[in-house]
Amino acid sequence: MTELYLQNTQTGEKTAFTPIDPAGKKVTMYVCGPTVYNYVHIGNARPVVVFDTLFRVLQSLYPDVVYARNLTDVDDKINAAAHANGESILSLTTRFADAFHEDMAQLNALTPTIEPRATETIAEMVELIDNLIQKGHAYVADGHVLFDVTSDPNYGELSSRKLEDMLAGARVEIADYKQNPADFVLWKPSKESEPSWPSPWGDGRPGWHLECTAMINKHLGDRIDIHGGGQDLIFPHHENERAQGQCAHGTNYVNIWLHNGYINIDGEKMSKSLGNFKLVRELLKNFHGEVLRFALLMAHYRSPLNWTEDLLTDAKKQLDGFYTALRKVQQVAAVPLNDVSQEPAYQALLDDLNTPLAISELHQLTRQLNKTEVESEQAILKGRLLACANLLGILQEPAETWFKQPSQEGGLSDANIDALIQARAEAKAAKDFSQADAIRDQLTKAGIALEDTANGTQWTRS
Repeated sequence: MTELYLQNTQTGEKTAFTPIDPAGKKVTMYVCGPTVYNYVHIGNARPVVVFDTLFRVLQSLYPDVVYARNLTDVDDKINAAAHANGESILSLTTRFADAFHEDMAQLNALTPTIEPRATETIAEMVELIDNLIQKGHAYVADGHVLFDVTSDPNYGELSSRKLEDMLAGARVEIADYKQNPADFVLWKPSKESEPSWPSPWGDGRPGWHLECTAMINKHLGDRIDIHGGGQDLIFPHHENERAQGQCAHGTNYVNIWLHNGYINIDGEKMSKSLGNFKLVRELLKNFHGEVLRFALLMAHYRSPLNWTEDLLTDAKKQLDGFYTALRKVQQVAAVPLNDVSQEPAYQALLDDLNTPLAISELHQLTRQLNKTEVESEQAILKGRLLACANLLGILQEPAETWFKQPSQEGGLSDANIDALIQARAEAKAAKDFSQADAIRDQLTKAGIALEDTANGTQWTRS
């Protein structure tokens, strides 16, 4: 199989991916990024890692992949956070956008082709609203512009909801200027302390759903191949996005919608209201970013993922196994794999990003690498392992560096460890085995595991 198969949220079916581009060379993908008002949690990181992996796979198939991941930098949460901190909105959003980039780089996420910001797309938003008004899909009321959901006969198809049921059972607060309770805001007046832009309907700011549609239209066109995001965005955000895009341009807007599943924390759905979310920045204090990335890939992207300490321990253990195999052949030059298409791990990724199966295939390669002592075979297997791992964004460190990661505060430095190992070697040479054992015990208590090999003593932080 050399075709990529993806499960479309809208149809519920897994089908072969075919680009919109008639030449079949260009692919466009848009993924909803964070609202930059705080540090991102591990739930925010899951779509970043999932769609970064898809980006890597797409690049292996097509010569021109345009991947856009936006930053929402105008939002009620941003306004509230800036006010609470006593800082400007620009200062707040810049600070947390920088923090987001730093954290995601630690997870080996590639830089998207484009990273549009909502505040840089206001003119296109105004143009899009005007288009919708002219076509009878939006109306002006009490300083607001709203989308008329009843004007879209296909409204609800993405989330498999019937409009009549939504209207009958609407739980949203019904503003008196709305024609229907499910109508959503495209433009609204700004309060005195809030950011504001001029428009034909008065000074104000855009609605959240409008922002992504306008950014897609500006940077990727009226139609795109793939739109991704978390499962929580299917309704109302992506449903409303889809309605705007299709009603404005009369096109399919998005060919394939992809959504990753939720992350649960110790068996409970992660929720800020419960206070059980885990910030990536805090997790990185105790775990290498590659461990976090690997843990996120251990379950299929559409499945829920239970985030526990055991999951992270297992992820670290599995990565240690890969790096141990690579460490043993670190003097062997890998034979570059020019054609990854026949690799079982790659085939697994082509089947709707089956990362658990791809990981199991990496273990199979590792077992083969550990068994052979023939250098030419080691070189080939090492090249295959690294090429497949790169598609998952793992095994990006030199093996020796992986096992000598920075110590936790108060731990032994690399220099301290090397000095103790040298002292142990000297004690053994002098047949002072009690001293040698004492040094080994000291290192073990400090979390340093030793392995005596033909090439000398190697050490690993546990």
